[in-house]
Amino acid sequence: MNVHDGRPAGTPAQPGARWCALLFAAGGAAIGVHLLAGSGPVAFGAAAFVVLGSLGMIGFGLWRYRPAHPLPWYLLSGSAVAFAAGTALRGTALPAADLCTLIGYAGVGVAATLWLRPRQVHGNHDLLLDSGLIGLGALLASWTFLISPVLSASGPGAAALLAAAFPVLDALLLTLVAYSMATGGSEPSLRLLHLGLLAVLIGDLGYSLDTVGARLVDHDVLQAPLLVAYLAVGVAAVHPTMGSLGAPRHIHPQHSRQRAGMIAVALIVAALVPVVGSSPTFLDRVVVSTLFALMLIGVLVRSERAIVRSARSERRAQYQADHDMLTGLLNRSALLRALERSRERWPERPLCLLFLDLDGFKMVNDSYGHAVGDELIANAASRIRRVVGHRDVAARYGGDEFVVLAPLDREQAGALAERLLTAFVRPFELSVGEIPITASIGIACDGPRSFDASGYELLREADSAMYHAKERSLGYAFREDVRHAPSETGRRVWLPKGIDSGVNTAV
Repeated sequence: MNVHDGRPAGTPAQPGARWCALLFAAGGAAIGVHLLAGSGPVAFGAAAFVVLGSLGMIGFGLWRYRPAHPLPWYLLSGSAVAFAAGTALRGTALPAADLCTLIGYAGVGVAATLWLRPRQVHGNHDLLLDSGLIGLGALLASWTFLISPVLSASGPGAAALLAAAFPVLDALLLTLVAYSMATGGSEPSLRLLHLGLLAVLIGDLGYSLDTVGARLVDHDVLQAPLLVAYLAVGVAAVHPTMGSLGAPRHIHPQHSRQRAGMIAVALIVAALVPVVGSSPTFLDRVVVSTLFALMLIGVLVRSERAIVRSARSERRAQYQADHDMLTGLLNRSALLRALERSRERWPERPLCLLFLDLDGFKMVNDSYGHAVGDELIANAASRIRRVVGHRDVAARYGGDEFVVLAPLDREQAGALAERLLTAFVRPFELSVGEIPITASIGIACDGPRSFDASGYELLREADSAMYHAKERSLGYAFREDVRHAPSETGRRVWLPKGIDSGVNTAV
């Protein structure tokens, strides 16, 4: 795997997946030695090898890749030192052990926050809400199994409060991990960091269980997850993708379903927690009820936001299905449906359909290209939209053909056609300059009794009248005039002086 970072030729090649695998194997062997040795100089030497190796790999990665945001890596280095000191002092009566561990948590939390900040989506709080629900589920379980037993056994005191603080920090750290996993990509360095943080959570969970008297494994074994965390962070630092961790990311919608699965697990845990344990105190009932209520409120808010987002997506999809994307007018499919429902929409009212075609559009399209042609179509649609009523149906039938359907009688339809043709008197100001374009309109009308679901027939008749008006250089023509007096159809309307139309239009 080669990544070019602009260094001069002759510098060492960047370690890729193979080097990372070798480093991980070496660190895993050291962790295995630590587990087999149990305690003593050999175990201490193996642990020191992993910790110092992790710090060395972070330093190498910072020197080699020079990430744009190096501060989180420095914070992780400081946290590694603090965690190592806390682990070494654990078991003694010194308060410095817990203090070092708290410093390590603070460094990890700030580093994660700095990495996650560029991934925030403006106005979209679903990710924070989902991560918060997962953290509340973890905090609810921590209170029942870890925090409450410590407070009950030791009573309110500094030592008990400090011991109870670690499960709370673990819940916050789990929230950050959930948010990072929901917004993260597939970079190996990011996955290794997730592995390291989860290992920290597992190790600290073991120490918390040991504090409440529920020891599952020996103290030496509890150090193994922390060593895995050191190793994962170090290998992540030497991978070439470590420099891109602070970059903004696109949040894929698929991750929403993944977060929903994690929230379902958190809810199951929350539902089981109240029935686990015996003789809950008043404080237990207050805390558990509060956390459970917060989770339910969060789920309700998330569901409401999901419903609103789904409705918005449906409206957007329906709009795209019904409208022409270039002009914003209805497309042909939506027009045909409007023709079928026109009598229901305008009962007992006459209907007229105006079929409009641009004159000379093919010449413009062939001379200047399709981009200019699309520009002309969009401008023509804008002028049509400004003329027709808000309740009338305006559609792009196809190409340079437009249709207007409105509840009008013959006289009103003629007046509308004149206004439409007048809107095309002024030349179009396009990117290639001013281009004069006129239009021809065919009109077909039917009264409420004679309509009888003849929308398609109206469309055909108006189309025929439009071609009649175009062939004879008329502004517009009615279908009755085409049938009875083809030589005198329409009304000839003259353009203002100085405008070369090529076709006479209506005034």
